[in-house]
Amino acid sequence: MNRGDWGSVDCQVMEIEPNKTLSYRWDAMGLESIVTWTLTPTATGTHLRMEQRGFRPDQEQAYQGARYGWAQFFAKLETIVAGMA
Repeated sequence: MNRGDWGSVDCQVMEIEPNKTLSYRWDAMGLESIVTWTLTPTATGTHLRMEQRGFRPDQEQAYQGARYGWAQFFAKLETIVAGMA
């Protein structure tokens, strides 16, 4: 279980393939989803893909919250990575 200011999340690692894939189940407030991170080498570096699936049609608020939260996360990640170059 992972805890944050907004509550807790039950998590379970589903798949790990070093330097390629991390997938975990993310269950909180009625949302049961799978988050998958994939790294793919490119000619100029690495492509990072993140996918969160499992939103039901009646979970629009959870979907919009995740959409907003991930956008904030990736904006910060981009800033950090740009500072490493």
